[in-house]
Amino acid sequence: MPISCDAIPPAQPTARLRRQARRERWVSTEDLRIKALDVHRRLGEEFGLPIPYFHNLDPLSELVSSLLSHRTRNADSGRAFKALRGRFPDWAEVIDAEVAEIETLIQGVTWPEAKAPRIRQVLRDVRDRHGALDLGFLAGMDPEAARFWLASIPGVGPKTSAAVLSFSTLRMPALPVDSHHHRVAQRLGLIGPNVDVGPAHDALRALLPADFTAQQLYDDHELLMLHGQKTCHFRAPACGRCRLLDQCPTGQARSV
Repeated sequence: MPISCDAIPPAQPTARLRRQARRERWVSTEDLRIKALDVHRRLGEEFGLPIPYFHNLDPLSELVSSLLSHRTRNADSGRAFKALRGRFPDWAEVIDAEVAEIETLIQGVTWPEAKAPRIRQVLRDVRDRHGALDLGFLAGMDPEAARFWLASIPGVGPKTSAAVLSFSTLRMPALPVDSHHHRVAQRLGLIGPNVDVGPAHDALRALLPADFTAQQLYDDHELLMLHGQKTCHFRAPACGRCRLLDQCPTGQARSV
C-alpha cells in the first residue's frame, strides 16, 4: 500500500544547515558600523548639519531637566522646569522643599509623584558626594568617568548621564538615546529587538567612530530622534517616504 506523502514527517534541518542559516542572518560589527555612518550621512543631508544645541543649561540644571523629561513631551517638561526654576532660583532650595510642593510645580510631567522626591534626593546626593551643589568639575574628567560618576547616583540612568554631558554647557562627547532614537535603531537593525534603552547607549556608541566629536555625537542623537518624530512614527511609520527604507528590514517587511 503506498504511503501518503502527508504521513512522512518533515526532515529536520541538519546541524550544518542550522549553522549556515545563522551565518546568513548574522551581520558583522563592521557592517553595522558602515550602516550607522550611512544613516548619519543620509539623515544629515535631510536635516542639515551641524544641528544647533537646543539647551544652554549648566550641568546641574540639565540634570534636573533630564530627570523631568523622562517619558514626557519636551513642551511639558520645559514648562515644569520653568515652574520649578521660577519658584526655586537656587537648586539648594529644592533640597529643603516639601515634596508636595515640588510635585505640584511639575504636575505636567509623567509620574510627578515619583519625580518630585527623586529630584530632591538626586540634588542632595550631588551635594553630599561632591561637597558642593555643582557639576562643573565633570569638565575635567574623562567622559566615561564622568558618566560613571553621574550614573552612580541612584535615579540617574544612562540617558540622563549622557544628556548632562552632551546637552549642557559641558558639551562633552556622549550619546543619549531616547525612545525615538531607540525605536529607529531597532527597526534599522542597528541593535537587536530585545536590546533595551539602557544597554543601547553603549551598543550604539560603539558603532560610531571613536573620534567623533561632542557635536557629531549630539548630531547623531538628534538625527535619529528627528527621524523618529517626523517619519518613523511609533504606530504608523511613513515607510513610503523614508529616506532609509533600503537600509531598514522592518520597513521593507511592511512594504511587501
